[in-house]
Amino acid sequence: MSRADDETPDAERSMDLLRFATAGSVDDGKSTLIGRLLLDSKSIFEDQLEAVAATSQDKGYDYTDLALLTDGLRSEREQGITIDVAYRYFATPARKFIIADTPGHVQYTRNMVTGASTADLGLVLVDARQGLTEQSRRHAVLLSLLRVPHLVLAVNKMDLVDYDQEVFVRIQQEFTSFATKLNIPDLTVIPLSALRGDNVVARSDNMNWYEGPSLMHHLENVHVASDRDLVTSRFPVQYVIRPKSDDFHDYRGYAGQLAGGVLKKGDDVIVLPSGMTSKVASIELYDNEIDEAFPPMSVTVRLTDDVDVSRGDMLARANNAPKPSQDIDAMVCWMTNNPLRAGRKLAIKHTTRTGRAVVKDIGYRLDVNTLHRDLDTGELGLNEIGRVKLRTTVPLLCDPYSKNRTTGSFILIDEATGVTVGAGMINDAD
Repeated sequence: MSRADDETPDAERSMDLLRFATAGSVDDGKSTLIGRLLLDSKSIFEDQLEAVAATSQDKGYDYTDLALLTDGLRSEREQGITIDVAYRYFATPARKFIIADTPGHVQYTRNMVTGASTADLGLVLVDARQGLTEQSRRHAVLLSLLRVPHLVLAVNKMDLVDYDQEVFVRIQQEFTSFATKLNIPDLTVIPLSALRGDNVVARSDNMNWYEGPSLMHHLENVHVASDRDLVTSRFPVQYVIRPKSDDFHDYRGYAGQLAGGVLKKGDDVIVLPSGMTSKVASIELYDNEIDEAFPPMSVTVRLTDDVDVSRGDMLARANNAPKPSQDIDAMVCWMTNNPLRAGRKLAIKHTTRTGRAVVKDIGYRLDVNTLHRDLDTGELGLNEIGRVKLRTTVPLLCDPYSKNRTTGSFILIDEATGVTVGAGMINDAD
């Protein structure tokens, strides 16, 4: 992709970024849609496109199979399905994008949770011929649990139903009714054909009855800045910077990514969990000093006082600080074959803080297809989600996931293997 003459690296860094995750049943066309977005945004090299066209011709297709641009694993190409989460990057003059292409199969639920956990927008595809399926509903429920603030239902393959408006309206009404049971603040429904390009980048003449935006127009213009918490200041310290150079003998900076609120020079802050207080002396971005920082900026903060601050600590406002807690109530997605049961001990990582945790109780298992709560369960199996109570060895500086997706989430790690085995969304902490 070529860069415009008047564009600079600084201009690129200041461009708005949208992270979105795709989801849908098998053969709904996720990979084809992503391939179409990459192609029409000029993000594909000519040799890549020529190779895909040649492969499509070898397979006897009378069209270019754009799904080959994204299904990178050999097993994905052989089976015609998406297995792993693939991250794709592209940009338009209006915005930069990161796509998480997530799997549709139920056995890869953990992969979808991983890909959608940081998304600003969820894109659920349905086949216009099939309508809503159990997997479509499951994906919407997962996106709702993960508090993804914007959701787009893309009714794909409209060309195979002769661009029939009645088909689209029926699916739109069915999904809208289902979505009322979920926590979906913003829902948009778009009819399109990823293969033919209808309503993907440009409005389609084949569906002149549709008065809404094309998919690309919506992605470029959906407002996400207000989705972030700009009130509650949260700055988890990732690294303490102490240069060895004589020129910086007295320099002490605290590097990290702002997880909430706006931090300004001169602000009064409290260091948690110690409770020491200080003021922000300066905020640095790259080699420059800036007046303020906001999520998700990665900056270096210097304080006026020489207080004890280490990795895993957090800077916050004294009158609006998180309460350190060792008793955690959370929804957990279990990601390994060995079931999660009460009494199990695991490592836990929350923002930049690590410790150990023991499972005190499993309250219920959630059926993500029906939203039924199984209160009799004693364990969580692979890809299952349930309510779990944990006791940690170190106090976590956390918020409810509904308020802050960064400070309200954590991962569980098997201490013996170092493998991530669970992802949690905090309901409450005591």
